[in-house]
Order: sequence, then C-alpha cells, then structure tokens
Amino acid sequence: MSVSVLGVRHHGPGSARAVRRELERLRPDVILIEGPPEADALVTHAPGLEPPVALLAHVPGAPARAAFWPFAEFSPEWQAIRYGTSAGVPVRFCDLPAAHSLADAPPDAGPGGPEPETEPPGTAAPDGVTPGTAVPGGGAGPDGVAPGGPGAGAAVTGMRGDPIGALAGAAGYDDPERWWEDVVEHRGGDTPFEVIAEAMAAVREGYRPDEREARREAYMRKTLRAAIKQGFGRIAVVCGAWHVPALTGPLPSATADNAVLRGLPKVKAELTWVPWTYGRLASWSGYGAGITSPGWYHHLFDTPDRPVERWLAAAAAVLRDEGLAVSSAHVIESVRLAGSLAALRGRPLAGLGEVTEAARAVLCEGDDLAVELIQRRMVVGDRLGHVSDGTPMVPLQRDLRDRQRRLKLRPEALDREIDLDLRKPLDLDRSHLLHRLRLLGVGWGTPVRARGKGTFRETWTLQWRPEHDLALIEHAALGTTVPSAAAQRARDLAGAPSATLADLTSLVEQCLLADLPQALPGVLAALSAKAALDTDVTHLMAALPAMVRAHRYGDVRGTSADGLAVIVRSMLERICVGLPVAVTGLDDDAAADLLKHVDAVHSAVALLTDPPENTSPQGTTAPETAPSEETAAPEGAGPEETAAPEGAGPEDRAAYGAPPPSGVARSEVVEEAGSAVSPRGRWMGTLRGISDRQDLHGLIEGRLTRILLDSGELDDAGDRMSRAMSRGQAPARAAAWVEGFLSGGGLLLVHDPRLLGLVDDWLTGLSGEQFVDVLPLLRRTFGGFAAPERRSIGERLRSAGRDDVDREQDVDEHRAAAAVATVLSIIGGTDG
Repeated sequence: MSVSVLGVRHHGPGSARAVRRELERLRPDVILIEGPPEADALVTHAPGLEPPVALLAHVPGAPARAAFWPFAEFSPEWQAIRYGTSAGVPVRFCDLPAAHSLADAPPDAGPGGPEPETEPPGTAAPDGVTPGTAVPGGGAGPDGVAPGGPGAGAAVTGMRGDPIGALAGAAGYDDPERWWEDVVEHRGGDTPFEVIAEAMAAVREGYRPDEREARREAYMRKTLRAAIKQGFGRIAVVCGAWHVPALTGPLPSATADNAVLRGLPKVKAELTWVPWTYGRLASWSGYGAGITSPGWYHHLFDTPDRPVERWLAAAAAVLRDEGLAVSSAHVIESVRLAGSLAALRGRPLAGLGEVTEAARAVLCEGDDLAVELIQRRMVVGDRLGHVSDGTPMVPLQRDLRDRQRRLKLRPEALDREIDLDLRKPLDLDRSHLLHRLRLLGVGWGTPVRARGKGTFRETWTLQWRPEHDLALIEHAALGTTVPSAAAQRARDLAGAPSATLADLTSLVEQCLLADLPQALPGVLAALSAKAALDTDVTHLMAALPAMVRAHRYGDVRGTSADGLAVIVRSMLERICVGLPVAVTGLDDDAAADLLKHVDAVHSAVALLTDPPENTSPQGTTAPETAPSEETAAPEGAGPEETAAPEGAGPEDRAAYGAPPPSGVARSEVVEEAGSAVSPRGRWMGTLRGISDRQDLHGLIEGRLTRILLDSGELDDAGDRMSRAMSRGQAPARAAAWVEGFLSGGGLLLVHDPRLLGLVDDWLTGLSGEQFVDVLPLLRRTFGGFAAPERRSIGERLRSAGRDDVDREQDVDEHRAAAAVATVLSIIGGTDG
C-alpha cells in the first residue's frame, strides 16, 4: 500500500501538467481530490463538460447559502478528474461535506453580506464563494494556494508574515508570485512534489490550525483512512500544497479526528455542475481564490512550445482586428524585448510581466487603451464553459437551455449587443424570453435605448454570468418552464402587501413585454384595487405613463391587454378631478416636481387615441372596480355618491358622483361633464380650467399656457403673457412664468415677434436690483435653449429696430427706376 500526496496550486498550468504526468506514472487505484464529497456522483459527467465549469452547492429554499468550486482546463484537480474518468480509476472528493460547510453560513447572508474569511498563508479564501453568496464555514474548494499567488493569504493565528514570501525572499525574490512561477510553473511539467512537501512542512512547523481548518483536514484524513480500509493499494491525493503536511508523516488518531468532527451542524445540500467564466475566475472579479490572468495560464497550458512567441503573435492579431497597424516586424521585436527582460531579471522564461511590457512598448507603442484591450481579451479572456444535457439540472434550467437552442441565443461571457425587430416572430420570441428572465431576476439581457423612435425595435446587451444558474435554481419552485415561472413570479409580486402603485404599473408593463397573459388579470386586479384606494394624485400621475406605454406597446406586440384601457381611463379621470386641488399652494420645488408629472401625463394622453371601451350613457368612462364603501364613501354620503376632493369644480364633482353645488342642476353638470368624450378633451378641459385661476404658481401657469398654446387650445397667449409680465406682477413670479412658458423650447420666440417683444419689453423695464434677482431664473430658462435658438433670438432682437425703419421707408422701385438710371449715367455706372 502506498499513498502519494501531490501538493498543487489551484489553477496552476505547471502543476496541472505535473499532476497528469505523475498520475500516469503512479497508475493509482483511487484518486482523492479536495472538494465536497457529495459531488462524487457528478464525476461521471466530467467527460461531457467544457471548462471552465464549477460545482454549485446550495441549500434548497435558501439561495443565500450557496458556494461554487470552479475548475479550469489548467486546474490540477480537473486534470486529475479527467485522468481518472479516462483510465477508469475511481475519483472521490475528500474535503468537508457541503452539508456541513453550508450549515455554518449565516441564514440571512446574501448580497452585501459578510466578506469571505481568509485561509492560512498558502491556502485560499473559502474557495468558490462568489460575491453575494454566503461564505461556508469550512467548505473550501479545490485549492491550496492563496488568491493572487502562493502564500498570499492573510495572517493566521499562531503564524507571523507570509511563509511563501519568506521562501521567495530566501531565494532572492521580492515577489512570491514570480518565485512560484519560476520554481514550479515554468519547469515544463517537472514539478518537485517532494520539495514542495518539505517546504510546506518547514513553514507549518509549530502551527496550530484554527477550528475551521482543523475540521477540513480531519475529514481529509478520515476519507484517506476509508480508502485504505477499502483495500486500495495505490492512493493518490491531489490537494492544496498547504495541506500536504497534514496528510503525510505521523497522523493524529482516528479517535481524535472523529472528536473534531463530532456535532457539526448539517443541512440538506444539492450539487450540480454549472458553466463558469474566466472573468469570474479572475481574482479582480471578486472570487476569493481566483487568479489575475486565467487567459494567460490557459495559453501556457495549451502551448508548452514557444508560448511567448505564440502569445505575442495572437496579441498582434487582436490589435489588427481593431484596425491597428501591427506588422510581423512588431512581433519579432516584441519577442526579443520580452526575452531580454527575462534574461536581465534572471528568469528562465519570460512571464506575463515581461510579455506585457514588451507588448506595451512595441505592439501598442505606449497606448494604454491598446494594452487594456489585450488585458481584457487575452490576459483574462472571454471563455464561457459548457455543461452537457445529461448534467443534473432543475426543470427550469433545462427549459431555458432548450429555448436558447431554439431561438439561437448562445450564452456568452463577453457583452454582445443584438437588435430585435418585433415584427419578426423569431425576434419577438427572443424579446419575450429576455423579459421573462428579467422578471425572474436573471439579468442575462439588459435593454438598451434603441436607435430611432419605432416601437417595433429593441436593443439588448447580453452577457451570461454564472450566478444566473443560481437564480434559476432559486425560482425553480415557481414553475417548470420559463413562462410559467415568470407568470407565478408576477402574481407573487402583485400580491405582496408592500407593492406600491408604481410597482404594480411597472409590473403590468413587464407582463405585457414578456407576453404573460395568464398573469395579467391578477396584476390588473391588484392595480385596480390599489388605484381605487390611492388618494395622492401625484402617485396616479406617476403611474399613468407606464400604463399607457404598456397598453400601446402591448398592441404593437400583439399582446392582449383586456381591461387595461378601462383602468387607464379611470386613472386619467381621477387625475383630472384631483389636479385642480394638487396645484394649490405650491412652493418652487413642489411646483417643479408637479410639472414633471404634468408633462409626462400630457405626453401619455397623446397616445390615447382609441375610443372608450366601456362608457356610460353620458360618455364618461365607467371604472372597472368601484371604490369600496369603507374607504371611498365618507359618512353621510349616499350609496351612489363618492367624496370629491376639496376645491373640485362642478365637472369634477359630477365625475365623482358627488352632489352639485347649490343652484346648479345635476343634469346641467352631467351634460357638461359628459361633453368631453375623448381622453384628450377631458385632459385639455382640465388644464384650461386650471390655467384661468389667479392663485397658481407662476411656473405652473406659464407651462400650462404653453401646453394649451401648442395644442391649439388658446388664441390669447399674447394677452396672458402681457398680464403675467405686467408691472403689477412681482418680478420673481414673472420670471417663473417665463420659465414655465419657455420650457418647451425657444423657437416660439423666434417665430412670434409679439411674444418676443413682450419678453424684451419686460426685461428692459426691470430695475437693476430686480434684474439681479430674476437673473438665475432667466439664465436657467435661456440656458436650456439650443445654441441655434439662442443665436436666432439674438439676431431677431438686434434687427428689430432696423426692420421698423425699413418698413417706414418703403420705396416704389418702378417709380424710382428713371431716377436710378439718371444717377448711374452721371457716375458712369451701368444698369446691371
């Protein structure tokens, strides 16, 4: 019986080649690898996987308790797995089970949770833990070297400094990462496992592991004893170099290890394979046990022959693809420079530092942007792994994979922009899928503002991230297919007590964009109930534009939105009733905020061109859901009367069913209220009634006047402006009126000399002190105009006086022709 313990560096290409060669030489009967033992049954799927991939362990129903164990093609553990599956050798994982490690994770951990703990020097942080996932209290993945290099971990109780750094310093290196590369990674596959074990034993002398690490190493020894007891003659253990002394030499007794493991908390954990990316493998992406240059290490592993020359040639190709002029002479000189730098620094082979410096100086000619391009495309890389169809998946994952294949949407690690034409069935189905995934919290696609104004086009940026698989697993209980899960998710969000009116209107829009007719009735019912009880008109105004967009956009997509138009018109009616009260007694900030809602509602009303779907005999919209008696009808109101807001006019009171003022017949009010049968007419009538009031804030009055003027509803805009800027008005209010009136643009002043003259006369009539007071408002108003508009206004003002003189001195050219001819003959000119 023999036990060979191979200490490796996680994601080390030199270690990976050395492990493969050593296993081929040893021909073991069983291979033990650092990792959760629950994944033993998943090893058989390895031949059908395309790295980078990761083992995902999670607790069903608690998505915050999850961890990843990533593997790349150049990971020693992956090479051990591939050797075992190809040679028919059993492969088992020997680290602490995920059922125990995930049980130590805080139950409320999640995004923004605690930072990962760090392992001893020479080991990794909790391996595979990504940002936003709980940190398992002992479930490290296949590692053995700290993030960013061997021994780059944090300080540990009982030890001082960095042991690998001490070894590197003894060898004359100031960089532990460079020392490890020169001693191990660049040896061409001849890794001295015995020397590594001896070095780790020396640096661990006198070290006592903490509770978490003691449990991990106790379980490793327990698994090793079980393999020996089962009769395996040749056993190979592939683990982090830091753990080698704990598995060799005099070992603690089985009783002592069992005592360490006794009483560990336990949860139900499920494991599967998921795709991983080199971007997530890079340490800068937040993965604690990552490396800074997975693309470089992949190149070293795949290209043992002349790696520097081939790397720089590939870098030149990347730059050429971006239109940069890079010749073969550049490549030759950069290879020479990298070799010279390595020789000057006493390195056996040029490393990434030397290659990057050579590329910066020669290929990129000092351009940092070009260097960044090489860094992103090659040093980190854009590789995305792939798992086979036979890999255990929840039904939701499998359904998404089938839809991706049918819709020809391949997941990719790099950002990719796609344009969708919603008139094409394929693009429409793609849009539905992306919107449904966003409802499920899977942000594979991010909508981008489309070029042009057509509503039949969408632009998306696609990027697949490993955590999307975790989100799918989290929502697997909602349904077995993407549409059913998204519909149930929408129903759950609509039924949440904390859902606001804005949330529900946004949810309606999402349901229409995602084509979820089965969820829409429940969401609309929740929206109707919330809108009936919401008495804040600004909430209704904020919600209406999204509802109108949803109604119109749903029509473009061919999505049925039965009942949506009725709710929209009911909300508009309530806005028209409540707006006269909402504009009363506002300060400057409140007036500016309310105007944003007014502009948004005005733009939305322009889209409501269809006739009412359900109208009463008088022509007013019949609400789909009447307010409940407990909330809508105050004490003393009749069964058919609903309280109208204080200050509402006769038309608004009629819309609420409230009794008319004394002296006004109900029939007269109803007839007057029912005369506006279109949404635009109702809205414009409300604005016209408000604009005639004398107690409005100047900003609101000016803006409403401009809206009515642009809509063709006013023919006395000049008189209104003249009154607003008369000497009887305070300069500050007049300036606010001008700001509101001109917020729609300055072309009106260019084409209407009378209005321009009124503004000019008002400004020139201000005293110096008054001008200083209103200058900030005027500056904000005219500063918002486009440069051509400001220039045209200035030219109009400059030429105004001359135009008057020209009009007073009109000349009859026919009568003056004889005189002109005489003058020309006298001065010797010609009649050209």
